[in-house]
Amino acid sequence: MSFSNIMDSNSYSAGSTGAGADEPLIAAREKMLGPAYRLFYERPVHLVRGQGSYLFDAAGERYLDAYNNVASVGHCHPHVVEAVTRQLSTLNTHTRYLHESIVGYSRRLLATLPFEIDQVMYACTGSEVNDLALRVAEMHTGATGVIITTDAYHGNTAAVTAISPSLGGATTLGPHVRAVAPPDSYRIPADQRATRFAADVSAACDDLAEAGYGVSCLIVDTIFSSDGIYTDPSVLKPAVEVVRSRGGVFIADEVQPGFGRTGDAMWGFLRHGVTPDLLTTGKPMGNGMPVAAMAARSDVLKSFAVGVPYFNTFGGNPVSMAAAAAVLDVIENERLMANAADVGAALRRELTEIAQRHPGVGDVRGAGLYIGVEMVTDPATLEPDRAGARWLVNALRERKVLLSVCGHDGNVLKIRPPLVFSMSDVDWFCTEFAAVLGER
Repeated sequence: MSFSNIMDSNSYSAGSTGAGADEPLIAAREKMLGPAYRLFYERPVHLVRGQGSYLFDAAGERYLDAYNNVASVGHCHPHVVEAVTRQLSTLNTHTRYLHESIVGYSRRLLATLPFEIDQVMYACTGSEVNDLALRVAEMHTGATGVIITTDAYHGNTAAVTAISPSLGGATTLGPHVRAVAPPDSYRIPADQRATRFAADVSAACDDLAEAGYGVSCLIVDTIFSSDGIYTDPSVLKPAVEVVRSRGGVFIADEVQPGFGRTGDAMWGFLRHGVTPDLLTTGKPMGNGMPVAAMAARSDVLKSFAVGVPYFNTFGGNPVSMAAAAAVLDVIENERLMANAADVGAALRRELTEIAQRHPGVGDVRGAGLYIGVEMVTDPATLEPDRAGARWLVNALRERKVLLSVCGHDGNVLKIRPPLVFSMSDVDWFCTEFAAVLGER
């Protein structure tokens, strides 16, 4: 079976480790769902309940969730649950009927964005809105060339699989796609990152023009999460200027850094001092409900909007809008952006102190509650330690702490908990992390 970096760096292999009482469930799942699906960890976790930052397995054991940005405001947040339950018991239908909720939510969402971004369209998943954004960019520019980073992940429709090299396996980049190296803040000096990234993007533009595709867009996850989590806010603006000078647009994929996760801004692109032409978001928007959005400058959207009637049966339905509005309520009322900044800073400080005692921890980086810990075999050569990172993830799983990995070499621990993560959760995480490192 072909290897997928994003799917297989921390996945279960049938027969690799005894799963005990869960083996029949695993076997039934594999038989009926087929081999394309993956489970996390060498010993999969059978979850039955969630609350806040915690998950509970079938035996009643509590786990610390340091990975899940789908339940961005915490598992089963009562305000979100109540809003969804109330709306589901009242009405759920599609957007070809009038309903106030989609207008009210759109007004609130657009108010968090720069004034140039003034219209929004809805779907159910991040994959769908990234697919939509590519279509909008193509119709606006008249070009088809797309620039991405080398380990990007933007979803799983045919169009976005073609711009998601981290999926690996039998998938291949489209002939109209060019991949550039991400701005690696661990290996590239700070004063070279922005210029190098912009130069690589410029070379990709040249190549796309020579091949006859032109430049449609640069699309990046503005925290470069699947590439390895690079949070330097100085790197993006020069590259965006290059793309725009060549007639292309900038698409900010905010599925990962959006909705306050970085602690210092509601949206990841704001940290870079640049306004996108198109913005996409999904997973954290509805705290687990299937809702996603593409926000746009109306002048960029116009060619598509007047030329293609758009309809997505459940995109923007009243129940999903109720969930999304409740998420905004919680972020505002519980000051979760400030919590992400404060708790994330404390977590990075603790991890940095631990790293000083363990040379295999090469780098601790991040913004807010999105943190990468890079594992290396040699701190002098910076050689990635894929095996060590995988071992750590599974050792922490046995200690009831859940996280995963990312990056080209699968050696960066990805710490991305719900935004309600607390100082006591930091203590739990760091106590177990230090203990596991001590076992190596």
